[in-house]
Amino acid sequence: MTLTLPNLEYNYSDLEPYIDRKTMEIHHTKHHQTYIDNANTILKDFHDSNIQIEKIIQELEQFPLITRTILRNNVGGYINHNFFWKSLKKHVPLKGEIKQIIEDNFGNIGSFKDRFQQSALSLFGSGWVWLVKQNNQLNIVHTINQDNPLMGENISGTSGIPILGIDLWEHAYYLQYQNRRRDYIDAFWNIINWDEVNSRLQSII
Repeated sequence: MTLTLPNLEYNYSDLEPYIDRKTMEIHHTKHHQTYIDNANTILKDFHDSNIQIEKIIQELEQFPLITRTILRNNVGGYINHNFFWKSLKKHVPLKGEIKQIIEDNFGNIGSFKDRFQQSALSLFGSGWVWLVKQNNQLNIVHTINQDNPLMGENISGTSGIPILGIDLWEHAYYLQYQNRRRDYIDAFWNIINWDEVNSRLQSII
């Protein structure tokens, strides 16, 4: 099994002014590539080359601690970034079933955004905030470092199937926003590919 850096479906500059070209380029070609390189170093020793990469992070507890930590950080980073890139597209309207289900679960879109932002601003250090399907409803959860809700409660401290996530590592926004995480989160609402989020939701209903 060998992981490779995915091609983006847009140019690095296509998300401006919300995320600048240089941040996207470095984030994709340097940070994401580093996770891939580190993951491949250990995956080359896997005997089952057909195992699904998502299955690895769902079954981390079966691995020895050292191997588990490497996989958790680097396969987690690989999967999280693949997910993140596909979540991004400028000015896609929130509409249809995903809009209705968010309103049903959170009261209204404003309340959903407030709760998502509060979770993002309260996260200490690096990590992610996710919109997940959890117990047959949508919920907002966060994970530290490159953890993913698919890793389960024992590893990531939460659970659920992600349909949206925001990268809160500083490398995702620091060149443009410095320490202004709130401004980055505000900008994020303009670059969510809601069509992709809705498609993910439909696949797990």
